[in-house]
Amino acid sequence: MDAPDTISVLECNCSICSMSGFLHVIVEKDDFRLLSDIEELTTYRFNTQAARHMFCPACGVKSFYIPRSHPNSFSVNLRCLENINHENVNVRRFDGENWETAIHNLHDADQ
Repeated sequence: MDAPDTISVLECNCSICSMSGFLHVIVEKDDFRLLSDIEELTTYRFNTQAARHMFCPACGVKSFYIPRSHPNSFSVNLRCLENINHENVNVRRFDGENWETAIHNLHDADQ
């Protein structure tokens, strides 16, 4: 990923994101470059089955996934990216515990 000077991330408080410390950088599919074979990853789905959480079966790290909030994009974990100036990161809170309301508010704010 070629990142801009300032990066906006979402910090979600749902159980899976808060426990794993995932900071969401939403990347359009056309801008996403995976340097290894996606078939080597394991996929986990839960609840609505919409999100595709992919992780390394050897080490368990989930560096990206396809979120249900942005099904035509990837959510990349900022903490898995190298050469990022963390002083230039804008963190927006996302209330994943109340997902339906939060996603409606997020999309309204983005317009």
